[in-house]
Amino acid sequence: MTTFKERYVVDEKGNRVGLLLDLQNYRQLIEELEEMESIRAYDTARACRDQSTLLEEAVAEIESAH
Repeated sequence: MTTFKERYVVDEKGNRVGLLLDLQNYRQLIEELEEMESIRAYDTARACRDQSTLLEEAVAEIESAH
């Protein structure tokens, strides 16, 4: 899991309205999100198909949807 220092954008009342991330942290978060999407798709495919479902098939389905 990625950890980073939180830096907020605040409005005139001090309410947090945004978050600043450096580019490296942003890219790490995107990579982790994509990995979680792949895992979720694999789990879904596995539940819908028989036990012979391969990870490669699930990944191919994800990539074809994008």
